[in-house]
Amino acid sequence: MATTLAIPQAVWLKPRPLAHTPSSFLLLPLLPSQPALKPLPGEVWSNILRYTFAFYGHRGPFSETDSSRLRLGLLLISKDVHAVALPLFYARVSIPSLHVLEKLVVRLRAADQQWDSIRRIPYSAPGRWIQTLDISALECLSRDDVYSLDVLLNQISPLVPFMTNLVVSPQIALSRRALYSFAERDGASNLRVLTGVRLRTSAQGSEDAFVELLRACTRLEELEIFGTGVDSADLLVAQDSTAAPAPHFRPLYLPFLRRVAILSMPVSPVLRSLLHSPLPALRHLTLTPYDELSVPASLVPQFIATHGSLLSSLHLHTVKQWPTALFSSPTNLLETCPSLWHLSLELPLPVLTLSAASKHQLEVLSVARPDPDFLDVLEGLLPKLPNLRFVRARDVKWLRGGMSVKAQQAGVQGEMLVWRRRLGRRGIQLLDTEWKSSAE
Repeated sequence: MATTLAIPQAVWLKPRPLAHTPSSFLLLPLLPSQPALKPLPGEVWSNILRYTFAFYGHRGPFSETDSSRLRLGLLLISKDVHAVALPLFYARVSIPSLHVLEKLVVRLRAADQQWDSIRRIPYSAPGRWIQTLDISALECLSRDDVYSLDVLLNQISPLVPFMTNLVVSPQIALSRRALYSFAERDGASNLRVLTGVRLRTSAQGSEDAFVELLRACTRLEELEIFGTGVDSADLLVAQDSTAAPAPHFRPLYLPFLRRVAILSMPVSPVLRSLLHSPLPALRHLTLTPYDELSVPASLVPQFIATHGSLLSSLHLHTVKQWPTALFSSPTNLLETCPSLWHLSLELPLPVLTLSAASKHQLEVLSVARPDPDFLDVLEGLLPKLPNLRFVRARDVKWLRGGMSVKAQQAGVQGEMLVWRRRLGRRGIQLLDTEWKSSAE
């Protein structure tokens, strides 16, 4: 029976403690003693938690309930982690209901009332931590809900001075008061992304509340607005779209605006203001096509001609709603947009033209679905499109491999095979809606 004798500096082993002359052996460690770990800096913890919050976010593999539970769990690890994680928790706020928005407003107003001017930062927390406000999931089912939302937006707008992203639902029309409150708040120039805004299509006027909001957002990079389509007889009356803007008109200053989406809006004050304002950084444009023959008041063709010289991608898209009205697209898109890399066309497919002496650097062409008449037009343009590598059928998917040969050669699938065979001779791949070149 062996015993162990521990000494503060060393450990001695005595295998025979009852012997007349017991021997002792010094216990040596197999590995050197490790020094105490140094605490990680707050910046490192901030980066770790930022990636964790992004993984638990709305685009992660978790449901909304599990995502909220996991995000709240990060605040309960320890006091030190809580201090670092709390600003990240408020960085992106998604509002699922008016009740949640009301609770958030109460929390922000209470914190703002307790804030004093002695602080180094003139804005209260957690309002100053909010960078993204997402209200796209809100549903206003009655006029009372619309009024409550308008009141809450007016209350929250001055409490989020560092908000950079505002995501609105296209089903909600923001009031003039709400738009002016966002335009006149401190930090309005900090807004980078503004999406999901619904505005009324109108051929009258050149200034409105949303134009004033854009005038205040001088650092805006991404804009998405939805109109109400052709819902007025005034749009069917021809107007002088080439006339100069009013003498009192001040162009918008948007030097960083690189991505614009204007859907279901042939004409409006904001479209007219953007038309007559310089947009030097605009590279990606999404529009709903409205030709001037069907909608004489339409500004869409002139907008493409004015801002198309620097575009790298142009998407013509019609919002699917009942009844869906499709209008013709301009035929001179390749001439007005010489720098295009990706062109996406809407039905009915236009007969594209290009001057005989010019070549275009287009690489990707997307169409809604294959059309035999447009294939003849495309093959006539291929000598002037030396960089074209991909043609995509945006609304069609390849049939799976187990289908019969007759099924794969019938209807749209048969036309897809014809396109793939004829384009393949020129080294051009035909892709489906999932960007796949075959059914594998």
